[in-house]
Amino acid sequence: MSIGRKGSGSWKPSFNSPSANVWASPVPRTRLASGPIELVIEDFDSDVGAHRARDMGRQTSKFEVEQLVCSPGTLPSPMDADKREAAIRELQPTATYQMLAQMPREFLEAQGLESQNLRRRLTRGSTVVFTSAGYPGKRFIFERAAELGIKSVIIDHPDSWSRGLVEEGIIAKFLPVDMSKSSEEVYAQALDLIRQLGEDGVTGPVDAITTFVELSVPLAARLCESCGLPGFRPKAVDTARDKYQTRAAMKRAGLPTPANFLIKDKSQLVQAMQVVGFPAVLKPVSGAASLGVKKVSSPQELEMCYIEVVTELSSLVVSSGALVKSSAAPTGVNASSVVDLTVLLEQYLDGTEVDIDIVMSDGKWQYAAVSDNGPTKEPYFNETWGCCPSLLDQEKQRALKQLAVQSLDALGFTSGVFHVECKYTSHGPQLIEVNARMGGGPVRECNRLVWGVDLVEEAIFIALGIPARPACPAVPITCVGYNFCNAEKSGKVVSTDGVVALRKREGVISADPLVQVGDAVVGFADGLPTWLAMLVVGQKSSKAAVALVLDLEKQIDVQIS
Repeated sequence: MSIGRKGSGSWKPSFNSPSANVWASPVPRTRLASGPIELVIEDFDSDVGAHRARDMGRQTSKFEVEQLVCSPGTLPSPMDADKREAAIRELQPTATYQMLAQMPREFLEAQGLESQNLRRRLTRGSTVVFTSAGYPGKRFIFERAAELGIKSVIIDHPDSWSRGLVEEGIIAKFLPVDMSKSSEEVYAQALDLIRQLGEDGVTGPVDAITTFVELSVPLAARLCESCGLPGFRPKAVDTARDKYQTRAAMKRAGLPTPANFLIKDKSQLVQAMQVVGFPAVLKPVSGAASLGVKKVSSPQELEMCYIEVVTELSSLVVSSGALVKSSAAPTGVNASSVVDLTVLLEQYLDGTEVDIDIVMSDGKWQYAAVSDNGPTKEPYFNETWGCCPSLLDQEKQRALKQLAVQSLDALGFTSGVFHVECKYTSHGPQLIEVNARMGGGPVRECNRLVWGVDLVEEAIFIALGIPARPACPAVPITCVGYNFCNAEKSGKVVSTDGVVALRKREGVISADPLVQVGDAVVGFADGLPTWLAMLVVGQKSSKAAVALVLDLEKQIDVQIS
């Protein structure tokens, strides 16, 4: 998914069973609207607290606010090399580590089904801690871990939907942590609980710590570091989540970097536009997903949008899972004291936007696949359609993969599963951002169906210190197209039956409403459009898949009054 993860905050899962294709289920998203309208902070990737808050009727936590708007918040500073080595030496050898030590390295690093099954067997019985469960659509992650024989432990707020997975036999343990506290306090609680694992016999001592939730990536990295376990370096994670620091790292590495300027107050607007020029993109520098991202084409637009974004960010509270103006909510967590009001003005990048899903292990990339994103709905960058594999020629795809891998190297990453967003512009490939976790929405299933690579199990391998060596065919198994249907007009949803009816059409993998009857939706003429539905199709070629999904979009009948 790319820069436009935005839209309506209303949704409900429409899959009928735990084994359904959850990649096509409705998902939470992010939106910034003008005026007193609430700013919903839900999206494919930054979904941990906002959805749960709305689903459970509680306030979003201080931890979530800090990680959303000022990551890493009050989390501990990254360790220096000596402290990190000391933590590793204090770690008692885990069962997984002992098994790995006895295996010939050439077997573990080989590609093919036999070696992949060996790696899967090595995960059996291991204790893996997941920091935050995310929204219910991420259930498939824990189901896959259960199939591998993993004793999964989820650390999350006491009211998380994932608590019920213990009774279902999908996870071994649920550890409640009071996420209304600060990031520092959440970290301390989580670390204490992790160190107690194995004492009751339900699980063994911790073998790995990981997360598939954007807001918890900095927390998981620090927990891994403190426990001496494989994981991301916190400094690399923090740099990736800071847009300006990412650009600085790219520039130091001699990689393509769009002109940019860090704006700390209004007096710098003239200097910023002189450095960057127009068109440009204005975006908050904090880890607030796509909140406030907007294209500007003139000095007048820049000043207007800057004032709008800073005013909104400086007067927010978090209430019932949404960022709202303080005057619109009598209660809520005050976000103004932690919001970073610094914004980045950046050269607008033309060209085709793509996602590159990468598996990196032992310091080298082992898998990289390019998917296309269709043109976004500007000026809000609302996403429209996508396809996998990419329609770009092989030379351009190779250049994009190379830049994505070089970007990971520049940020200090050596292993992990990554979702890297780029554009192939008139001046060649350019980086948009690096996400240090598996992408959300249809990403897992696109890679699994098209290339036979399961990013969930590859991420678990890496967390356990097992080499990741995914093998994929020379040609795609199938080609997938998907579409986020944007509302053409504002109003209230009367019926979504027209979406469900498309499931019977040939080639359709799934067709799911992203809104419910009674929801208020926004048309393009009135602001950032609401996503109404998500369609997913499979065809023999990406071109045919895109053609089919765009044709079906025209036939969708979501009745709005």
